[in-house]
Amino acid sequence: MDLLPGVLRGFKLLSGTANRGLAEEIARHLGVELCRMTLTRFADGEIFVRIDENVRGADVFIVQPTNPPAENIMELLLMIDAAKRASAARVTCVMPYYGYSRQDRKDQPRVSIGAKLVANLIQTAGADRVMGLDFHQHQLQGFFDVPVDHLYASPVLVSHFRKKQFTDLVVVAPDVGSAKMARGFARKLDAALAIIDKRRTGPNVAEVLNVVGEVEGCDCLIPDDMIDTAGTVTETARALKELGARDIYICATHGLLSGPAVQRLKDAPIAEVVITDSVVVPEGKLFDRLRVLSVGELLAKAIRFTHSEQSVSSLFD
Repeated sequence: MDLLPGVLRGFKLLSGTANRGLAEEIARHLGVELCRMTLTRFADGEIFVRIDENVRGADVFIVQPTNPPAENIMELLLMIDAAKRASAARVTCVMPYYGYSRQDRKDQPRVSIGAKLVANLIQTAGADRVMGLDFHQHQLQGFFDVPVDHLYASPVLVSHFRKKQFTDLVVVAPDVGSAKMARGFARKLDAALAIIDKRRTGPNVAEVLNVVGEVEGCDCLIPDDMIDTAGTVTETARALKELGARDIYICATHGLLSGPAVQRLKDAPIAEVVITDSVVVPEGKLFDRLRVLSVGELLAKAIRFTHSEQSVSSLFD
């Protein structure tokens, strides 16, 4: 359904190649066409960007997640630079997924803080505003010196699970750091809350130690911001099953599904895995119990509210 077509004046929506399908979905909900662009590569792989429409004085929104490969970041930077050099009035970087967000602190000697570096690059390229979806850590907003709209996919995910009409649902935080997110899901779904006491023994390796809360005979929902290799959520699901949980559901905003993730999810005692289309899920990684929900309408509303200088936070009240 279009969001009041005809009211978006002086507005341009651009998209890179990282998630063209989501950008087209956003454009459909806004009732606009994606701005015409030439985005090609030279023989050596160097990226070339040209905006093929007049954007002088326009409010430009660029949709591009920054997940690997690194060319996605370079595309975004070049599109921002092209828009600024074409005299756009304002450039807003819309990142459905903020790649490198897990590198947000120096927790070992002699390592980079990749999340801060990416933020610096986006600002230096000329972005006037940033719109992101479920950052890995909330404090990433402070890495930017321009306004940041931090959006949440929870309305889309909660709406999906409300339709299941659970009677005894427990929302389980996969670790202590996810407790706040889990508490929000529990409140909106009128569910109980449990927390996993987890110890990480190495990168992408997690060991479940304890479950704080009662899960026996209950359906369980495990929410997280992302599923990467799926080690955490599958071990959590097994621990819950051993404690007598009934059906187990997993949801996450970003379905990266790296390496052994798909096989782990298939082998785990999970009734359904729900993710969003913040990043593209290749055909080869789709399976029967995986459900992909669109955040296109949510992002379209946020973009429209930003363009018309309305409160974006009202989307989550």
